[in-house]
Amino acid sequence: MQPTRTPVIGQWPAGILLATLLSACASTAVVQNPPLAAALPSKSYVQNDGRASTRPNTILLNLAFSGGGLRAAAFSYGVLKALRDTAVSIGSQPRRLLDEVDAITSVSGGSFTAAYYGLYGERTFTDFEKVFLRRDVEQALISRVISPTSVLDSAGRTESAIEEYDENVFHGATFADMVRSDGPRIVINASDLGHGVRFSFVQEYFNLLCSDLASFPVARAVAASSAVPVLFSPVVVRNYPDCGSLPPAWLTELRQRDGNDERTTQLADGLASYFDKDGRKYVHFVDGGITDNLGLRATFDIIETAGGPQAFLDALRRQAPREIVFIVVNAATDPELVMDRSDQPPSLIETLQAINDIQVHRYSIDTIELTKQSLASWAKALSTPGRPVTAYFIQLSFRDLTAARRDVFNQIPTRLVLSDAQVDALIDVGGELLRGNPEFQRLLADIGR
Repeated sequence: MQPTRTPVIGQWPAGILLATLLSACASTAVVQNPPLAAALPSKSYVQNDGRASTRPNTILLNLAFSGGGLRAAAFSYGVLKALRDTAVSIGSQPRRLLDEVDAITSVSGGSFTAAYYGLYGERTFTDFEKVFLRRDVEQALISRVISPTSVLDSAGRTESAIEEYDENVFHGATFADMVRSDGPRIVINASDLGHGVRFSFVQEYFNLLCSDLASFPVARAVAASSAVPVLFSPVVVRNYPDCGSLPPAWLTELRQRDGNDERTTQLADGLASYFDKDGRKYVHFVDGGITDNLGLRATFDIIETAGGPQAFLDALRRQAPREIVFIVVNAATDPELVMDRSDQPPSLIETLQAINDIQVHRYSIDTIELTKQSLASWAKALSTPGRPVTAYFIQLSFRDLTAARRDVFNQIPTRLVLSDAQVDALIDVGGELLRGNPEFQRLLADIGR
């Protein structure tokens, strides 16, 4: 079985493929996002006034968890454990670096870890392995989808996946439960299949749909973030009629200042499309890895839509930090080019796989370069003569391992079931790569000073 960066049909077991064929014709969407009860909420999910302000706030620390099935979930969990075990001194006070994390953005497999930590905090380190990493989630999905009742159920395989995640992983939690005073902001991301928009499950974006995020099930958002097209039907939400508001000021301002920046223009046009209430009555969400497999661009989008780094910090009522830190947990693998060993034409699956890998790889490189440039620009804009701001970009990937060890991780597939040995290896390598990263060591040295 060949490894890949994102899930494709050829990697999944026959049971899921059979279930896909059986349920494809009968599947209909279930819509479960309620409309706003009144006016647009004054409090922002991203700003989240309910969070505690007891932390020193000298570090702005953001994590990004990539796609890659359970491989990504275990890898990012290993990084969380390593951050928990990293002691620093800030303002002469001992702190865990994990407690300085301000936000976690995620797609696909990484969204399971991000959402679980966002909901349960410290319980993650006692429960997450049992409820998700070391469970055969794949077999649980197969059992639900091909059971006699599910095959005939119009809800289809996507709803079966949502039920599995809701009952056995997230336990009925909604985004209202995600707001912990001592926790980071969790930004789960999916792809809008109809318009190519990268959609973040935050209230600002739900305002565009005239819908309430607080009562939206976390399991449904994670299922949307990881809904591989064809294998799973899109998660559908209703775009409710006008709720008495014009396009929000932040979107209007974004469109006014986009200038010649095609990325910003595309973002503004995509978000503005939700005001076509007749043409876009429903929105179909699929795997977030399609529009950003690193889970990284959401932070860039949020800061840019806020008006830049200073406006973003003003909205959070925070002073400029001394360190801006992005840690990207990239669970991508490099597939072996089997087709190049033969003069035979590649199969359809191999062709689709190669096209997918090329697109994901090149887009990820562009995302990394954009983030590095933006970080440097943000640090410069926030710096003052008496208080310089330093940027740190820390990317953790299997490419940093020796060739022999890298090959071991490249053989771990994008699945929802792995062996205990594979899970152990992924958790351990997450901590190993973080601790050994030169940029991370520079960060620790600078904090120490």
